[in-house]
Amino acid sequence: MEIAPGVHLSWDPAQKFNRCRVSIHFALPAKRETATAHALLPLVMERGYADCPDMTQLTKKLARLYGADLTVDARPMGANHNLCVSVTGIKDQFALEGEPLTQEYAELALGTAFHPYFVGETFDPEAVKIEKQMLKKALEDEVNEKRLYCQRQANREFFGDSPAGVRQEGYLEEVEGLTARQLTDAYYEMLRAASIELIVLGCGEAQTEAVKNALLEELSQVERAPAALAENMAMPRREPLYKTETFDTTQAKLCMLFTLGQPMQPRQLAAVRLAMALYGGSVTSRLFLNVRERDHLCYYCSSSFQSFTGSMAVNSGVEHADAARAEKAVLKELADLCDGPITDEELEDCRRSLLSGMTGLEDTLGGIETWYYMEVLRGGPIQSPDEARAALCAVTKEDVRAILRALTLSVSYCLTREEGSTHA
Repeated sequence: MEIAPGVHLSWDPAQKFNRCRVSIHFALPAKRETATAHALLPLVMERGYADCPDMTQLTKKLARLYGADLTVDARPMGANHNLCVSVTGIKDQFALEGEPLTQEYAELALGTAFHPYFVGETFDPEAVKIEKQMLKKALEDEVNEKRLYCQRQANREFFGDSPAGVRQEGYLEEVEGLTARQLTDAYYEMLRAASIELIVLGCGEAQTEAVKNALLEELSQVERAPAALAENMAMPRREPLYKTETFDTTQAKLCMLFTLGQPMQPRQLAAVRLAMALYGGSVTSRLFLNVRERDHLCYYCSSSFQSFTGSMAVNSGVEHADAARAEKAVLKELADLCDGPITDEELEDCRRSLLSGMTGLEDTLGGIETWYYMEVLRGGPIQSPDEARAALCAVTKEDVRAILRALTLSVSYCLTREEGSTHA
């Protein structure tokens, strides 16, 4: 429900839970020039806000609220950047002295989002300095996590200068020079330009109305100009690019990225889910059973799909000498699914596995929130988990093949030793 330009409310009373949750999502198109500042922003915001200017005071406040939980996190959503402020705690009726807990949660979330702790006119330079070191260490440690490093190197080759190629984790070379003033400017840009989704779970109608009105009051003090979010995209088909990078590692890493060639449509999502489960997203998949178990070509081999960018990644860890063979085996299993037989048994095994996993989607407030917010961002009609399960039950072998046949290899990125044989 739209409650103001670029501002929406989603609400679920979630009566089966004894906890409630207030979340404020800010989403805006990712920009290269502010990517590092936006990566640092949640780290600084989570340290405290104007009424609780340090982590000690904030921890005490959360403890007084029966152990409530505050999180500020950021995550990439295709070519869009998302920052979420979320507070979770027990419902009002469970307060020992009748405290208005939901009101407290809303004030905490809104305070964190709209009233950060400033020294003068900027974020606290000391807090910025501390969190810069944390971000810097995380970015430096990336190279030590070879699977993640390989995936991100492949992404850079795959997305290039497109909007989805913005490194939303930040750029190591920029962290040291980032100032409190630049971070503050990025914060105000977010308030001005972001689309905002207020998600209230586990609260009654009157409580939700109060939270909504409190948010609108905060927004009345902000000069807003919401920017249109980047739509679902896909990289064009191309001749495959093969890249090899050398490291002295005990195990080679291989990341292969495929594109649909055109944006994924929401109606295709059920077929995509089953296609991934058949190909490499489950323990009954072709990549797991054949490439890993039967052929012993890798320590792990799995596929995943990114709906915002119409792309599939296949990640595997292999012996250095087996990298080229593993790459060919990955492509062979895809070709066999596209043009060869798919048994009823393997199709239904994968379908049951997916349905089983989806039964737990509504068992946590976080699960409910993630599900519906992803539905909002994908565009199209909002689908409930029940509707998604029904759509999954209707997917046929030909629906699966239509998805897999549309995927073409764009980038194959391998980390191996100098003497390793890679792309043959």
